[in-house]
Amino acid sequence: MRLYDDLLTNGYYTTRLWIGNPPQEFALIVDTGSTVTYVPCSGCEQCGKHQDPMFQPELSTTYQAVKCNPSCNCDNEGKQCTYERRYAEMSSSSGVLAEDVISFGNESELTPQRAAFGCENMETGDLYSQRADGIMGLGRGQLSVVDQLVDKGVISDSFSLCYGGMDVGGGAMVLGGISPPHDMAFTRSDPFRSPYYNIELKELHVAGKPLKLSPRIFDGKHGTVLDSGTTYAYFPEDAFIAFKSAIMKEIHSLKQIRGPDPNYHDICFSGAGRDVSQLSKVFPEVNMVFNNGQKLTLSPENYLFRHTKVSGGYCLGIFQNGKDPTTLLGGIVVRNTLVTYDRENNKIGFWKTNCSELWRRLQIPGGPAPAPSVSPSSNGSIRMPPSPLPSGSPPDILPDDFRIGMITFDMSITVNNISPKPNFTELAEFIAHEMEIDELQVHLLNFSLKENAYLVRWAIFPPESARYISNSMAMSIVLQLKEHRLQFPERFGSYQLLEWNVEPRREQTWWKQHFLAVAVGVLVTLVVGMSIMGVWLVWRHRQRTVGTYEPVGAATIPEHELQPL
Repeated sequence: MRLYDDLLTNGYYTTRLWIGNPPQEFALIVDTGSTVTYVPCSGCEQCGKHQDPMFQPELSTTYQAVKCNPSCNCDNEGKQCTYERRYAEMSSSSGVLAEDVISFGNESELTPQRAAFGCENMETGDLYSQRADGIMGLGRGQLSVVDQLVDKGVISDSFSLCYGGMDVGGGAMVLGGISPPHDMAFTRSDPFRSPYYNIELKELHVAGKPLKLSPRIFDGKHGTVLDSGTTYAYFPEDAFIAFKSAIMKEIHSLKQIRGPDPNYHDICFSGAGRDVSQLSKVFPEVNMVFNNGQKLTLSPENYLFRHTKVSGGYCLGIFQNGKDPTTLLGGIVVRNTLVTYDRENNKIGFWKTNCSELWRRLQIPGGPAPAPSVSPSSNGSIRMPPSPLPSGSPPDILPDDFRIGMITFDMSITVNNISPKPNFTELAEFIAHEMEIDELQVHLLNFSLKENAYLVRWAIFPPESARYISNSMAMSIVLQLKEHRLQFPERFGSYQLLEWNVEPRREQTWWKQHFLAVAVGVLVTLVVGMSIMGVWLVWRHRQRTVGTYEPVGAATIPEHELQPL
């Protein structure tokens, strides 16, 4: 399954899940630290405004409430099971438990399955204000999506996550086991140590040198925990101080600067340049060494985040975990890393790779994602909402004689304190690059600012060498839009596709096609005609002047004698 959004702009990654029959779509945060999957439900007393409409149980023919039983907490009336979850950042979710059909989209081999989930009637904190609809619980527990699918026998007891890199976003999620790459580094994960996914971290090396720390520094309380729903990493106090000092010793050429947010004392540096691929020439390599001797190499993007106010500035994305001895590794540590949670064998594997492209390599051979279902409307254009349907029915294809002259699409681009106003010129170049078309084909038609979001309309025109966009190219472009494959870099903020529209080529009449030639011909004729008429008038005037002129003495005038006085 595809992952969307961006780690630092949004603080999380989401995947698409459909609930009910007919299916209703939701964007859910993939969270290995949660065991319940939940979405806001209609009639929610205190739920925020999210990416998609609330789930409406009354519209689903397969919805059933989970009746009160000895294995769950019950509501005040003793009729229905309830759930409640509270998080470290003081947010919470509560509601009732229900069962319905859950679908995983066109790209998944999994057929829709009945599963239990939370129907929210109250949210607080970040859960209330976030853009994502809810949480997809991947942790260990009876209500976890993974546990439920394993119990049904439809997947093996394993799943994998792969987060995109700095400035890229996106990625992939695999439910079920995969054949691990031969050089994947594994570490043991003890399911009895804590309810969270933990690893056996032994040492940290910076620039090849081990930090001078107690061997048990990373084994306090819950140990070293992987949490895909957390953005940054948090070390015990001694480990953080040692790590910070070791990094600063290796970057003498950089200047230390203030962080982007004055409310936080971030450790930031300037002068490293904006090219992420060159960061390893400035910042040192970090190695996480496990108890079994295997290691995971961290690139600079695995412990840095980009400074949003200083070009070429970067800040440490690893912080001190207060006085808590637990080591918490969030998503930043595993950017561009395939992480396999092999629950069956109680181990977790790490493999460095390009996560933004991983989903392409995980497609079933001979089974590419289906094209979007479209058909011409009465006015000759095609207008469709962006949401892909999990239906397996074959899509309609554009008729061969449908000549596409333009593709337009509307986006809502969300900006915040981290993301200033997007550079639309750079964004147009990025869209062209992602769609593999020429930059001159992408045009910004208009934009407006509404609250903290820009409403932007784009247009894609045919290449200069063609009169129209080929149907195959149009299908490729529409598919990327419809399935949210465009993953904005951090600096552009996050987006939501509102609508796309395919317009036919406007075939011109003979008069419109030859208007310019006719106009030029008429103009030339008028100029030539007026020139000829002007020459003729001058010639005629000169002829008249020459005919009436007589020199002195030319005429015979009778002489008269002078009369005497």
